[in-house]
Amino acid sequence: MAGEGRPHPPPWPLLYEEAVRRALAEDLGRAGDLTTDAIVPANRLAEARLVARAAGRIAGVEPALAAFRLLDPSVEAEVALADGSDAEAGATIATVRGPARAILAAERTALNFLGHLSGIATATRDLVAAVAGHPARIICTRKTTPGLRALEKHAVRAGGGANHRFGLDDAVLIKDNHVALAGGVVPAVGRARAASGHLVKIEVEVDTLDQLDEALAAGADAVLLDNMPLDVLRRAVERARGCAITEASGGITVETAAAVAATGVDLISAGWLTHSAPALDVSLEVAG
Repeated sequence: MAGEGRPHPPPWPLLYEEAVRRALAEDLGRAGDLTTDAIVPANRLAEARLVARAAGRIAGVEPALAAFRLLDPSVEAEVALADGSDAEAGATIATVRGPARAILAAERTALNFLGHLSGIATATRDLVAAVAGHPARIICTRKTTPGLRALEKHAVRAGGGANHRFGLDDAVLIKDNHVALAGGVVPAVGRARAASGHLVKIEVEVDTLDQLDEALAAGADAVLLDNMPLDVLRRAVERARGCAITEASGGITVETAAAVAATGVDLISAGWLTHSAPALDVSLEVAG
């Protein structure tokens, strides 16, 4: 198993309760769980385990448990593997006990959150393991599911990665379209610097060494080295060393990450961690 898991603090309930409420409302619709309500008596109690069917890094335990509690606050839960833990196939992640109707009605919503977020954490863990021995850190992007950004970025951290900016309002990232509309890298950086507060960092996306030189001369705090061949990337890192933080981006996979990290780049960003990581296979198993 790649990497070594360790418990990671769960996200604040404020960051996920509304998303879980919306997911439950979407699933229950106007009439509730027709199947469970018809078959299971209202007073029936049950115990069920959230189980990892495949090995992976766990994330999203508390949002998953919130699905049960939001339907019935009397549901009790016992967590066996907290976010940031590595699970073997067949491992129990958590156990829930309480009204059977609430447990079954919340099952799919809970598993959707747990499987999706654990999939992101697992993919991140594997990418982090791929660059072990190099100083580069693995980071995510804003390519997230609408409404789930805080949770998906939490899952990246649980996987051992770090976060890029959370939104448009916490850092300046000057991309190619900004440069085109500003008339060049230098005027774009100048305008951003004049309009930003003293705590706001400015990063510039560059595709060539000439653009890199312009960004460094303009005083960029960081440079995003986009889709550069390894030999060009290595030269870019050397030029920027001591002047700006370097971030490599563009089609980086578990198979190619080590070679990218060997260039000496500070950060490696991968949008697929949040937009394309496969969900971890998890299930809910009711005790007989």
